[in-house]
Amino acid sequence: MAFPNGIADFRSDTVTHPTDAMRKAMSEAVVGDDVYGEDPTVNALEEMAADLLGKEAGLFTPSGTMANQVAIGTHTRPGEEVVCVERAHVRNYEHGGASANFGVAFRPVATANGEMTVAQIREAAAGTAYHLPRVSLLCWENTHNVSGGTVVPLDVMRAGSAAARDLDLAVHLDGARLWNAAAASGVDAAEYADCADSVMFCFSKGLGAPVGSMLVGSGDFVAAARQIRARLGGSMRQVGVIAAAARVALEDRARVVDDHQTAKHLADGLAARYPTAVDVAAVVSNMVVVHESGLPWPAEAFVNALESDGIRAAFITPGVLRFCTHHNVDITDADRVIAAADKLDRHFSE
Repeated sequence: MAFPNGIADFRSDTVTHPTDAMRKAMSEAVVGDDVYGEDPTVNALEEMAADLLGKEAGLFTPSGTMANQVAIGTHTRPGEEVVCVERAHVRNYEHGGASANFGVAFRPVATANGEMTVAQIREAAAGTAYHLPRVSLLCWENTHNVSGGTVVPLDVMRAGSAAARDLDLAVHLDGARLWNAAAASGVDAAEYADCADSVMFCFSKGLGAPVGSMLVGSGDFVAAARQIRARLGGSMRQVGVIAAAARVALEDRARVVDDHQTAKHLADGLAARYPTAVDVAAVVSNMVVVHESGLPWPAEAFVNALESDGIRAAFITPGVLRFCTHHNVDITDADRVIAAADKLDRHFSE
């Protein structure tokens, strides 16, 4: 179901428009001043999120980046380092926030799919008692965005987090698309959350709300995090208007399975034509990665052809396209992408 103007936008799941149910909830939201803790809609959302993930408390933030930054600032001190995978969102896509905001650096682990082994985590933390900076935090990302929405297995997270705790590291989960990970794996989101001291998830990505993310953890953690959120300018007033849409999205979280089915349909159609361009087995959530090396024409030509047919896609790295599904695209829109590829084939064969 493309947007009313006919555009099918696969660039990201952040481009969605609020549903009618979200708009209705926003218009009817009961609000108060959240800085004083008096917005009942926000309070209810924070309690719901914490309960779903088995944590004591929640903190509503404007964005996932802010929630991750608040978590890093709460868990660390200046001069310390965070262990994460090389292509983690917290390291590469938050504008250097950890270093600029908190004087914290990253100690990256080389991996192709967002997973870290116990050995890698122990090696990353080794030597900190001597000349190296102290490592104080391990950060997971699930699903892992740049790998194409891959799911880090629960047993991998459990083992790695246990190793981190043995090393006296706190553990944070960047679960921007945590509900996609849960739907794709069949594992309850609370089990992933149990691997971490703090968890962030976005309402404005897979869940399709217009704005907002949630950070959950212990009561003491959230109390400290609330202070850092204020320092970063994230304290909001009558924000229940936004939280109301986020709650509708969270209550309707089971629908992300539809996005996964759309992604699988698109992956199957493209792989049938260009087998080495798409790894169908890697398409487990709401992303399809297409490699230019497996296409018979330049990926830029594909993007331009799609644009001319009212379809949008985006490069995540040079020569690598990503199609991200969400509630404003469906299987008919995936078929439009496949049809555009067929038309491009005919053009280049003439």
